[in-house]
Amino acid sequence: MGITSVGKVIHSFKLLLPALIPSWRFFDVIAPSPRIEFTLLETEDEAPVNWTEFRPRPQRLSVIQMFKRILWNPHWNESLFLVSCAERLMAHPTEHSRAEIQNRISRDLKRNEDMDLIQPYLQFRLVFLDRQGTEIKKRVMYMSPIHQHIENIV
Repeated sequence: MGITSVGKVIHSFKLLLPALIPSWRFFDVIAPSPRIEFTLLETEDEAPVNWTEFRPRPQRLSVIQMFKRILWNPHWNESLFLVSCAERLMAHPTEHSRAEIQNRISRDLKRNEDMDLIQPYLQFRLVFLDRQGTEIKKRVMYMSPIHQHIENIV
């Protein structure tokens, strides 16, 4: 074995080592996760008043529900994807991230609501909750443009 062969083996071992002994530093920074809230509007000029949290976490889960979620939970995986889109939107705004969030809200509304009650315009925002002493403060960090969503529901 020549020096170059030994160097290749060492280099290969360095590449394989993180897979064998993983790092527990999953995140660069631990920070609050953005929450997505939306409002439905009758016109583009209407001022948003009533905001609803999109896919709020359940207050309580039974042991059976927790076990089921460990084995199969595509809805939660999609919610994690939306959190990733929201984080990307905060760091480096892209049309893709904005459209993904907006389309998922529209699709969920179509599935879960009476379409006659849904207003034609949609706006969402990203909020962060901060604990300041005993109070929890809500900071709005992003507001999407108002978008006509009913005809665009897939």
